[in-house]
Amino acid sequence: MGALATAALTATALTAPAAAAAGGGADGHTATRAAMRAQVEAGVPGVLGQVRDEDGVWRGSAGVADTRTGRPRLAEDRFRVGSITKAFVSVVLLQQEAEGKLSLDDNVEHWLPGVVRGNGNDGSKVTVRRLLNHTSGIYNYTDDPAMRERLTKGFFENRYRTYTPGQLVGIAMEHRPDFRPGEGWRYSNTNYVLAGMIAEKVSGRSYASEIERRILKPLGMRATTLPGTTPTMPAPHGRAYSKLEEASDAPIHDTTVLNPSWGGAAGEMISTAGDLNRFYGALLGGRLLAEPQQRELLTAVPTGEEGGAGYGLGVSTAQLSCGVRVWFHGGGIHGSSSMAASTPDGRHTAAFNLNADWTGDLASVVEAEYCGAAARPAAGGSKGLAGLAALR
Repeated sequence: MGALATAALTATALTAPAAAAAGGGADGHTATRAAMRAQVEAGVPGVLGQVRDEDGVWRGSAGVADTRTGRPRLAEDRFRVGSITKAFVSVVLLQQEAEGKLSLDDNVEHWLPGVVRGNGNDGSKVTVRRLLNHTSGIYNYTDDPAMRERLTKGFFENRYRTYTPGQLVGIAMEHRPDFRPGEGWRYSNTNYVLAGMIAEKVSGRSYASEIERRILKPLGMRATTLPGTTPTMPAPHGRAYSKLEEASDAPIHDTTVLNPSWGGAAGEMISTAGDLNRFYGALLGGRLLAEPQQRELLTAVPTGEEGGAGYGLGVSTAQLSCGVRVWFHGGGIHGSSSMAASTPDGRHTAAFNLNADWTGDLASVVEAEYCGAAARPAAGGSKGLAGLAALR
């Protein structure tokens, strides 16, 4: 798993009964349904998804939301979306730029004096754009060995611990940059913690309130929340399951309840498949940003993955094996793995969630939805999607 995942965990088998997918017959989602069932066969307790396209809305599920009670996953279930949060933070900053309140070329030192400094870090060389497209070179705080230990083996001792954005950035500042700003690409959650801090400095309000005011309320995303330090989930929701370590025979834990402040602006959000589709449809459909900012959003830098993979400002892009290009983002946090995707025009969106973080392949589910292939081929353009999907 990647940066917001709990660890690089290996696959195991967890027996769970399959629930029938919503909708049936020749509805155009046969391959998607099969790919979702394959996740349960691979050991994921449960998977849910929703698709919006020219034929309307399709909802599907397989497996269970709760391994103790056997409750199936529901279309309206909420789940933690991890790094999909990043696109929302990016929209706030891009809207602020459109309003003349900041520029993507502003440097971090201008907005956050002294915050990015020490061990070779220099905020005067890092622009807002470089934060949003991960070309800043700033170390990823979730890669810090002590932090990773707290998030994995030390989860139960630290599950209610509160982190401030300053503390998270401070962890990153204990390390040298990965490269000089603008001279490489590497995913770093620190970039978006800093972006959230800048959004607050510009507005005088929390980044969460800016997301609510600018995105959630206008789009009617009533099921999406930014919990801050609140450890519990709003109803309805299933359970989240994690192994918390790499051993294939490690026990599976219920990690539903946690303080998500360690993810902050990089990954604290809770949502539903329906709300994520609503957001991606509006974002790729050009309804959230002015034209100049939309161009910035979709200006992708290469990531080194195959399939023409690239990273824009809070959204990724890759070409699937069938030639279809999608914009998307993965998201992982303890016991929850998600992906939201869309065609470039915003007319065909898809969002999926697994209630596990040690196994599963959401790239194959997206491939199935857009290409009609039940399994992602070993070779082809969708390799870029698989690579970027691991960035959490």
